[in-house]
Amino acid sequence: MISFTSAQLTAWFAAFIFPLARILALIASAPILGNRQVPARIKVALAFAITVIVAPTLDIPTDLDPASAQGLLVLVQQIMAGLVMGFAIRLVFTAVEMTGDLAGMQMGLGFATFYDPQNASYLPVLAQFLGIIAALTFLAMDGHLYMLAALADSFHSFPISATPPSAGAFRTLVEWGGAMFSHAVQLALPLIGALLITNLALGILTRSAPQLNIFAVGFPITLAVGFITLMLLLPFLAPLLGVFVREGFDVISRVMLQAGTH
Repeated sequence: MISFTSAQLTAWFAAFIFPLARILALIASAPILGNRQVPARIKVALAFAITVIVAPTLDIPTDLDPASAQGLLVLVQQIMAGLVMGFAIRLVFTAVEMTGDLAGMQMGLGFATFYDPQNASYLPVLAQFLGIIAALTFLAMDGHLYMLAALADSFHSFPISATPPSAGAFRTLVEWGGAMFSHAVQLALPLIGALLITNLALGILTRSAPQLNIFAVGFPITLAVGFITLMLLLPFLAPLLGVFVREGFDVISRVMLQAGTH
């Protein structure tokens, strides 16, 4: 008759539940995989499958009891680690959508919104268009596979233990967020610059010909200039997105390494 002790069952449960918490948090917060349109059972099944593959390769302390106070703190750490990794990559998509939002406001498309199923909210049409391009670029460069590879490496950089993470890791994540939003403004600058020149020209035209109906003439001109500038920028957008995504994975590696270094 096969029998198991309570200590063995606790160790087996801990070896599965701790990595599962980190993997589930990553899947819930990561772009594309964390899309709200993806059924929850698919996300949970994917997390279970990855955990079954990854858990046997991990060295988890046997004295960690998930039901104890220390075990609960470790569980919270794993959830935070997964959320941080997913958030670092999602910042790239947020920066791209912010670029479309800024450009759309200048083009006069600020009130033209569509439902965004990924964020379960309404986004300007240009922001959603650039977000779709970012998602396709992410899949084309196998970003989802690199994300899973970064997840597997994170268990070695920031192993599962009762040691709290270093505060320097959160500072690196905050700096990455600031850098991504500055990149968003830089991406939108060509469109904003072209539209600013267009609006200045329309303003001068209005002063020289007051009888001209600027609202009837200016809006189509602004839209045309914006779309032409966007068409010229699109060939350069995908390579920039690839650079941003690779930087995001480098940030994940640094954050996990700093979190595990004391």
